[in-house]
Amino acid sequence: MESNEIKSILKKSLILDEVYISNDGNHFLIIAVSQQFAGMSQLKKQQTIYGPLMKYIADNRIHSLSIRAFTPDEWQSDQKLNRS
Repeated sequence: MESNEIKSILKKSLILDEVYISNDGNHFLIIAVSQQFAGMSQLKKQQTIYGPLMKYIADNRIHSLSIRAFTPDEWQSDQKLNRS
């Protein structure tokens, strides 16, 4: 499965402000930004991202997945920290 396919699935299924996907073979890193994540625990945010991808995980089109999910404010703070 290609990164752009995963991005398309997520954009169709969720209300995302931004989504970035990188891969290293069968391992994907997803960074998702959405106001929808406000008030959610980190686990709940990850479950929200996993939902639309479960059938692709189950049939091994996605072998390994890491998720970083942020609200827009959290994303902005994370970006400032990473620039330091």
